[in-house]
Amino acid sequence: MSAGTALRRGRTPWLAGLAVALLVAGVLSWYASASPDGLEWAAGQAGFLDTAEDSAAAGSPLADYQVGGADSRLSGGLAGVAGVAVTLLLAGGLAWALRRRGRDAATPAD
Repeated sequence: MSAGTALRRGRTPWLAGLAVALLVAGVLSWYASASPDGLEWAAGQAGFLDTAEDSAAAGSPLADYQVGGADSRLSGGLAGVAGVAVTLLLAGGLAWALRRRGRDAATPAD
């Protein structure tokens, strides 16, 4: 087996995982429940839901798991795909930095 074949085999599970994450975030999120979460439900039952205030991030581009300017189903899917992309970039950057740091530490000093 050549090095290129081994590299492709090692990459296949990662690409499959990425495809599944994008599918779940972009398509299956369209079918997510519109019902309030447990905390909102409990606040409504206890009678203090109307005292809630928006967070400081309420005006951010991905507030309430939505992308502004699109219909709600498409907006939720786009926000999910953006979340997958940001998570992949952050995790990939961290992994790259740690791998590089480990490689530098293993190199003998001159």
